[in-house]
Amino acid sequence: MASPDLTPLLDLMRRLRDPVSGCPWDVEQSFASIAPYTIEEAYEVAAAIEDEDWAALKDELGDLLFQVVFHARMAEEAGLFDFGDVAAAVTDKMIRRHPHVFAGQAGIDTAAAQTVAWEEHKRRERAGKVGAKGAISGNDGGGADSGLLDDVPRALPALSRAVKLQKRAASVGFDWNSPAKVVEKIAEEAHEIVEAQAAGAGAAEIEAEFGDLLFAVANLARHLKIDPETALRAANTKFTRRFRFIEQSLAASGQSPASATLDEMETLWQQAKAAERDGRA
Repeated sequence: MASPDLTPLLDLMRRLRDPVSGCPWDVEQSFASIAPYTIEEAYEVAAAIEDEDWAALKDELGDLLFQVVFHARMAEEAGLFDFGDVAAAVTDKMIRRHPHVFAGQAGIDTAAAQTVAWEEHKRRERAGKVGAKGAISGNDGGGADSGLLDDVPRALPALSRAVKLQKRAASVGFDWNSPAKVVEKIAEEAHEIVEAQAAGAGAAEIEAEFGDLLFAVANLARHLKIDPETALRAANTKFTRRFRFIEQSLAASGQSPASATLDEMETLWQQAKAAERDGRA
């Protein structure tokens, strides 16, 4: 089935943003005000995939596409670029980063090899951007504005950004050499939290130590080739499912979590785990 022309969607967005006849809410939005919705829609896509709800995925992808169209329309109004420029730029970038597909380059015949080549292409692109900045500003592109980590987006979820920062640092050899070493670091960071509490540290210091612990956990996820956001979402779903079992079991006997003891709830929690192992939940 051929994809529909995007023109109706682009025209719809243009009408919504019309300052005279458009929607007042849409007209008053900005890049900054729309950004949280864009992030939310991306998570909705991930949730539909996790649930294997393909009808929902179609709808959520449409919502995400609408976010792209919204940003592109605001950029066009500001004379920055338009949707066509966005599509052309990503097409050019994908062709450039897949020379084994579009330019007949040999030697990239596995997913792992492509990952290495992809990161190398990105590294050269970053170097080119830094060089261009240096040429414009009259310096050689070195210095404080050419840091390896500078363009890792700050708006990413913290765990995802931690992994990207670590991966970028690892590209120049700044990395642990095994998951076991990272586990040792996790134990060290956890112990430092206990020590800080025992020493009467303030909330800010304990928060900083806790941040170090989470950063180390994200590093372990990277070494194990696990996406920490996906793993944590799965853990959240599992916790919700098991706690719901506790609620339902207690309700069947006229109780609630608030009236039950911790031991009673722990027993039910273990029953929920056993049921999952046996395939009964």
